[in-house]
Amino acid sequence: MVNNFGTTQTRVISKLALFVIPGFVALSTTLISCTSNVSNTNTGIAPKAEPAGAKTITFKTKVLRIGYQSSGDLVRVRGVLEKRLEPLGVKVEWAQFAQGPQLMEAMNVGKIDVGSVGETPPIFAQAAGARIVYLAGRRITATSGKGSAIAVPKDSPIKSLAQIKGQKVVFQKGSASHYFIIKALEEVGLKYSDIKVLSMPNVEARGAFIQGTIPVWVTGDPHLALVEKLHGARVLRDATNIGTPGGYYVGTREFARDNPELLRIILEEIDKNGQWAEANRKEVAKLIAPVLKIDLSIQEIISGRANYRLKGITPELMKAQQSVADLFYNEKILPKKIDVQEALLTPKEYAAITPPTLISEK
Repeated sequence: MVNNFGTTQTRVISKLALFVIPGFVALSTTLISCTSNVSNTNTGIAPKAEPAGAKTITFKTKVLRIGYQSSGDLVRVRGVLEKRLEPLGVKVEWAQFAQGPQLMEAMNVGKIDVGSVGETPPIFAQAAGARIVYLAGRRITATSGKGSAIAVPKDSPIKSLAQIKGQKVVFQKGSASHYFIIKALEEVGLKYSDIKVLSMPNVEARGAFIQGTIPVWVTGDPHLALVEKLHGARVLRDATNIGTPGGYYVGTREFARDNPELLRIILEEIDKNGQWAEANRKEVAKLIAPVLKIDLSIQEIISGRANYRLKGITPELMKAQQSVADLFYNEKILPKKIDVQEALLTPKEYAAITPPTLISEK
């Protein structure tokens, strides 16, 4: 596989134009064409001279706009994309969002190109008409789900999941927690209609939970680890073995179709970073703890149960994702039935963007 690129580039001067999207005014930039020569060496940036048999590729953007959530992003902290892309003339811009639904909304209105979310936000985004596509999945491991839970305050009279019937349950609608609570309720013979749902982002709900005004909270790390260790929150059920297809990297359809070689590099670097992270979890904690302003011992718990590797998009994975979409429709949470196949690229397009490390998932 080709990993490194030469420095020969041509660019088209961008033209700026203002346009209005409901709620904000944005700046539109025409696509920037960047051509680079591919080197078959593996020694960093290729020399200026074109190697024999070099392949010419085209990036139709010079800026990658990538979204991440308030829980932090190791890819951003380590700067792996900047190290790989900026020598190729591609700048990386990061945008932070409270949770997955807010990230998907930003992608829908053209503020970002790529982002990482759970299994649920892309479904609601597609139902709202967003032109998004699945780029890669998150690998499921033995620790999957340990960082998400249905929690109650330490002094709560609620001792079992079945006892949340009739209770106010707080989570962000359209997030991974939304799917989790429905599946967990099914296990104990309850329906979604048996609880009183209040939608609230984790960053807002944590303070209310600590103050005791939220009886049941469906949340995830780092918020879960913090309330467990600092405030004695009790877990009624974590999300292990909940039957989720897992999270995804998603992007706009236009960005994916216009920049396949660029996306291949992005996914490759993210997965390489994940491979390093899973072999160096204590180092991950040391990097992330000061960014999130969390005690190192708590961040070590978070990093120890997180998943970092990616997997390619497969028919089996999308079948599982379709079952999630069908569940929301059957519960009358989605206004219409959706087909996740409509949010996929072609097999040829996936072959172009998917590195071999994602294809050969164990």
